[in-house]
Amino acid sequence: MKTTVHIISHSHWDREWYQSFEKHRMKLIELVDNILEKAENDPEFGGFFLDGQTIALDDYLEVRPEKREQVEKCVREGKIQTGPWYILQDEFLTSGEACVRNLQVGMQEAARYGAIGNVGYFPDAFGNAGQMPQVLKQAGMDAVVFGRGVKPIGPNNEVTGGQYESTYSEMMWASPDGTKLPGILFANWYNNGVEVPVDEAEAKVYWDKKLADARRFAATHQLLMMNGCDHQPLQKDITEAIRVARKLYPDIEFIHSDFKTYVKAMEKEISENFSTVKGELTSQETDGRWTLANTASSWMGLKVDNRAGETALERKAEPAAAMAEVLGKAYPEDQMIYSWKKLMQNHPHDSICGCSVDEVNEEMKTRFAKSRQVADAIYDESVEYLTDQVNTAALPGNSEKIPFVVWNTSGTAKKQVIAKELHLFRDYNLFVWDGYEAAEAVEMPNLVLRDANGNAVPAKIENAGISFGYDLPDDRFRQPYMAKKVLVTFEAEVPAMGYATYYLEQAEPDQNQETSADFANERVLENENLKVTVNEDGSYQILNKETGRTYENLGFYEDTGDMGNEYIYIQDSGKQTITTKGMKAEIHCVEKNAFRTVVEICHEMMVPSGMGEELQRQREMCIDPYTRVANRSKELVPMEVKTVLTLEKSGKGLHVATTICNQAKDHRVRVVMPTGLNTSTHLADSAFEVVKRNNRHNDTWTNPCGCERQQCFAAMEDETNGLLVANRGLYEYEVLADEENAIAVTLLRSVAEMGDWGYFPTPKAQQIGTFTLEFEVVPYAAGKTGEAFAEGYAFQQDLTAAQTGLSKAWLRKPGQVKPELVSGEMPLEMSFLRFEGEGIHLTAFKKGLEKNDLFVRFVNNMPQDEVLSFRKESWMKEVYRSNVVEEKGEVLCTDENGVYHVTLREFEIATFGVVK
Repeated sequence: MKTTVHIISHSHWDREWYQSFEKHRMKLIELVDNILEKAENDPEFGGFFLDGQTIALDDYLEVRPEKREQVEKCVREGKIQTGPWYILQDEFLTSGEACVRNLQVGMQEAARYGAIGNVGYFPDAFGNAGQMPQVLKQAGMDAVVFGRGVKPIGPNNEVTGGQYESTYSEMMWASPDGTKLPGILFANWYNNGVEVPVDEAEAKVYWDKKLADARRFAATHQLLMMNGCDHQPLQKDITEAIRVARKLYPDIEFIHSDFKTYVKAMEKEISENFSTVKGELTSQETDGRWTLANTASSWMGLKVDNRAGETALERKAEPAAAMAEVLGKAYPEDQMIYSWKKLMQNHPHDSICGCSVDEVNEEMKTRFAKSRQVADAIYDESVEYLTDQVNTAALPGNSEKIPFVVWNTSGTAKKQVIAKELHLFRDYNLFVWDGYEAAEAVEMPNLVLRDANGNAVPAKIENAGISFGYDLPDDRFRQPYMAKKVLVTFEAEVPAMGYATYYLEQAEPDQNQETSADFANERVLENENLKVTVNEDGSYQILNKETGRTYENLGFYEDTGDMGNEYIYIQDSGKQTITTKGMKAEIHCVEKNAFRTVVEICHEMMVPSGMGEELQRQREMCIDPYTRVANRSKELVPMEVKTVLTLEKSGKGLHVATTICNQAKDHRVRVVMPTGLNTSTHLADSAFEVVKRNNRHNDTWTNPCGCERQQCFAAMEDETNGLLVANRGLYEYEVLADEENAIAVTLLRSVAEMGDWGYFPTPKAQQIGTFTLEFEVVPYAAGKTGEAFAEGYAFQQDLTAAQTGLSKAWLRKPGQVKPELVSGEMPLEMSFLRFEGEGIHLTAFKKGLEKNDLFVRFVNNMPQDEVLSFRKESWMKEVYRSNVVEEKGEVLCTDENGVYHVTLREFEIATFGVVK
């Protein structure tokens, strides 16, 4: 069979990296200008692959809007190939839902430009998440192309059967659910056809080597040559270079190709000899260095911001706006996409990984803030609208009430302590007379908190003072006011995807809700599930009352030197480690009442101020971090670490907030949880998957760092017990197999340079300042893995509350206003979606993209089939199977009780469309 060489012109376009976004954009404009000119003037020009992401065209047209018609013509004719992504994301540091939005927006924009790319493209992702074949196949992709995570062996070498090995550069890649997609590995990288010579003598030398390199790993007669590299300019004489190659090798067909043509030809030769790799691709059979896991801890503040931004959209704004639409409010589709785009503009691998110059990372802060501001506004407006639909007039009793509604937009029913400021009184005449004094004159009544059935609820009710506020009516000028406020703190109980109503009312003079607590043993936190005892050194032990298992010496801190960079952690040559083990801590119980106990622990760690001076010369010389020799400075500086432990009345886990005041450079801070569990594997949350990983790496692993990446949690369990550590934006962890199978979670990492291909100083990556990091420690019994997962996901967001009877205050004439009851049509408590299924996690509740239906997505995180059951709610007219791009499939039927039952195979991602 004749060999065909597919030459694909491209430029891997990192939107921002070693230069700022705008500086890179100036080069992008030159690139696209040249592509358009070449496409117009050279009929032999086969086209240009614009890196699989549509945002490059958006960035270009923002500066050259007059070129849109020409760009769209080139896309329609195949001279520019774009999509299916909006941006090229990192797969481990962005959520599964962010991946789907990225795909949806990219495909939508590519279609508007004229044509959608047919391959999932991951040229430089730092490893690949295991569920990508399932996601991409649901989206209709023909293949997936990637650059890292698999070790190519070559047909003349023995395949050892490793999960991450492939005989050829072409293979099948299977998700954990069994979905397969043809995979193409850049075994010779994505620049293996760069800068093709036109001179015949040079071309002969060039092609002899390039063809041999490609054939070494090729499984078919279709050889892929990528004519480009990072920010590569267009090779303007590429058509002439191809003519020269054809002349030199008449028995080989050289074509200026594209991925659609290449994949179609390659698939004709797919055979049973192709290797199948399964699950995540993280280079486990290699030396472990090139999937760059330590990017998970660079610029930790940005990682925390990212998790908060994803949570604000997919766990709050989207479900709240969807619920509000069910009740008649218009869905803010354009605003939602705007917020998602701003967030996703921080998701390219070099951006979210924190491996760029300081200018890039500083600009990311602004994008995170913009996205979050929009998401929060959507959530607040949706919840206000929803709250006004609740029939608080149906609350029991006849006395004056101050009603409010607590909202839970997660897929898990929650009991959680919340604190909510409520308005007792508003004065809208503050510019006519002193509204502050009028509010101040209102007496603070003795109040009691009750649930919707009139039952008293233990609460702490405090005078919250007076503050300025304002309404922004839809049809009149802003309405400022002064408000008299009360702060109520209590444990709320709210169903999944729903709400519960509570109210304050005047109590009898001798009625006191808050139960006094005994502060005698200020180092013990206890509820019906757990008993936590704080040790002298600030570590703690947790007794799981269900199993009787005690986990000891949890939560000590470890500080080590780091002579690496934003990509790579390398401990100092002396391996100096400082911990809080045995270090006396200041311990105080700061709150103990009927619904929670809070203990504060303070350490002052003395740590080296940085690395020794010898490291700077090695940085400037671009010495490989793995070969550097340097020790930590002898100068010490204080690092204050404050730990706040909170155990709530019904809590199944211990909430921990660690605040680090960092003055040191070139170091890493971790919290360590010795599990003491007897197992060789552990579990980690990833994109649409809880993946099982070995506690120890393979023998081929030579990376001195064994860190891995997580999303919401990491967990370990043996035959009787388990321990899960959930987090909010702490993406890096390591299992210390030789230290009681401890789970070590990185809290902060400080470095001074970007790394990679040169010396790029990044002084702000030292992360000098104060950071608060949050996590939760959850003991559980073996056999309750699914429940533990649910707790880890539920930790990602808090309950919120909205007061009723005030949002319509602007309808009255300005004056003194008290809260009112509302005669809405919604009951006092409700769930918009009730479902059951062991280990099944709800990931999305949203309106469709340019569709009127709502879409609900679940993933089965268990390694076996599980049954998903959910009730047909009153607002559901029809439910059908769908996919990640929201196409309509089979219509479902309920049982005689109005319940849908659907079997989800292991690790299946299942989307359902709902006609309202």
